[in-house]
Amino acid sequence: MLRRLVAGLGALALVVEAAVLVVVHLVLGRTTADQSMSIQGSDPDLMSKATYGLGAAIGAFLLLTAVLLAVAAVRDHPPGRFARVVLVAAAVTHAVLGALAVALVGWGAFAATMAVFCLIVGVLTLPADGEPGARAAAGKGLRPTSP
Repeated sequence: MLRRLVAGLGALALVVEAAVLVVVHLVLGRTTADQSMSIQGSDPDLMSKATYGLGAAIGAFLLLTAVLLAVAAVRDHPPGRFARVVLVAAAVTHAVLGALAVALVGWGAFAATMAVFCLIVGVLTLPADGEPGARAAAGKGLRPTSP
């Protein structure tokens, strides 16, 4: 039950985060194109298109992660191998972004990033209700270990 809740909340948080990041990249790309900004002679059109592309890529990655979490929530099974790889990559990305966010944006952005990080790691580490280790540990009041 707890894994379902954490996976569902994580999927919802990732969808919201994906939408926010796509909008931020659209605004940054539009601003770069409208002001013809250039850094050390780089092409402003290329910078604008690269910003749009990065926004689309990070949005797609976060939506893929949200779909994998939603599948884990619906099935109440641990994520498979591919899903674990994607979730670990998302967790590492959130950890790095959290460190950057506290330096560049502030503690509020850090807290939001770390909340999503905790939800992702929670899905990876919490046992499902149907797993044998979860039932045995629940009866003894212990946390199960996985091989």
